[in-house]
Amino acid sequence: MLLFFADKTPAPPPTLLDLIGDAGVWMYPIFFLSVVAVYIFIERLVVIRGAMKNPANFMKQIKKKVLDGDIEGAKVICKRNKTPIARMVAKGLSRVGSSLKNIETSIEYVGKIELYRLEKNLAMLATIAGAAPMVGFLGTVVGMIGAFIRISQQSTVSPQVLSQGIYTALLTTAGGLIVGILANVSYNYLMTKVQKVIHQMEYVSMDFMDLLQEPS
Repeated sequence: MLLFFADKTPAPPPTLLDLIGDAGVWMYPIFFLSVVAVYIFIERLVVIRGAMKNPANFMKQIKKKVLDGDIEGAKVICKRNKTPIARMVAKGLSRVGSSLKNIETSIEYVGKIELYRLEKNLAMLATIAGAAPMVGFLGTVVGMIGAFIRISQQSTVSPQVLSQGIYTALLTTAGGLIVGILANVSYNYLMTKVQKVIHQMEYVSMDFMDLLQEPS
């Protein structure tokens, strides 16, 4: 009687490593995509947060130096601030003395370069968001085909063999969907941060151009 009850002891639930191992080789590319997505998210988050640093007194210092005629002093302030906004203002200061149109054009050119730097690798993150679920679906289809081939080669079909094949195949779909959802959320979050930086750049650009048109 004791042995009977001992045999009924439930097995421990599978761990994450067990699930990855059960899913087969199709889980490896999904795992690789997840690592790349995490790396891009962390790296871009650090860069974008650094770009969002805009000291409240930055433009006040620039305005004071420009109105005092100390263009070189304003350039020094820009060099101290390693941000896209500071580099845009520094480019405008380097063109002081030319026409306002040339200054505005040079600032816009630097702004485009800074935007490219901010959005670097974000397209890769969006690609992972779409590719990971597709890889998972492909792994599921291949796994289901293999399961039915094994079933067709047997004279009797047991529910255990069928359920095991389906279970293994569906793991890749679950893994792909998880990676894809997280990558998509990360992409949208980072793009929201980039848009905030763009708005700051546009505001400072207009503020700087207004400053140059103030009467001395």
